[in-house]
Amino acid sequence: MSSKSSVSKLVSVDEQAYEHEAAREEYEAYVDETPELRATVELEIQAKVDANHPAGIVDTSEDRIYGVTLAQEERIRAREEELERISARGEFGTQTGRERRTRRAVSAASRARREEFGKRAASVDPWADPDRADPRELLTRDELGVVNEQAMRLAQKHEGWTRAAISRRLAERVVDGEDLMSAILEVVEELETAPGTVIPIAKVGEVPRREVSIAGTVCQLWEPSHHRIQQVGLLEDESGRIKFTIWRKSRQSSVREGEVVRFRNVSRSWYQGRPSVAVTGWSRLEFPERGRWWE
Repeated sequence: MSSKSSVSKLVSVDEQAYEHEAAREEYEAYVDETPELRATVELEIQAKVDANHPAGIVDTSEDRIYGVTLAQEERIRAREEELERISARGEFGTQTGRERRTRRAVSAASRARREEFGKRAASVDPWADPDRADPRELLTRDELGVVNEQAMRLAQKHEGWTRAAISRRLAERVVDGEDLMSAILEVVEELETAPGTVIPIAKVGEVPRREVSIAGTVCQLWEPSHHRIQQVGLLEDESGRIKFTIWRKSRQSSVREGEVVRFRNVSRSWYQGRPSVAVTGWSRLEFPERGRWWE
């Protein structure tokens, strides 16, 4: 009994040692306990510097430029291709001159159309004739000085008009025999009633066109009488008041009482014998004081 038990104990101990060794080998086969080696930040930076250094570049192809990085080589290649395109374009332009001839032809055609239009307009306004001299050349020195001074003053008050254009209109009337004061009044009326110019509200009924541009302060709003009307009220400036209507279909911004508004290209109509304006989809509303930082 004792011999059998001792033998069984030895066998069990050997089996346990064998199983333990086999499990350890299997664990080492799947688990690598060797610590991972990682480069420090300083080593990574130095590696980048070494890789970009000309001495560290390996020339792997005959097409590569020795001693430069890939980024530098790409810039050099791009510059060479650009110079080749410029050279080819210059050679082509020297041989054919197509672009130059096209510009000259278009310019000549445009000049011919302007001259033809001026000739037709000269039947109504003799000063529109392109062959006629500039009226400012026919003024005396004193007259030209006064005309330029008044033109500068009017140009500051009427946006969209240059001093040269206003001085030419004044000179035309002076050369035609009008005195300077009458010429100034006529030009002021022309500037105030010109298309696209913001005119006084009192002039709305006098301009010979359907669309006008006005500006002023919204002094009153009231409830619309129809569901298609977005807003209705009165606009006021120094010359008077006028009724305005903003149609809902126009998809325009709403206005507020006491707000300064500029109505551009609004449709003129008549209401109870008085002129009124309507804001349509072709109109444009401007709010000069809306959204100012000090408010």
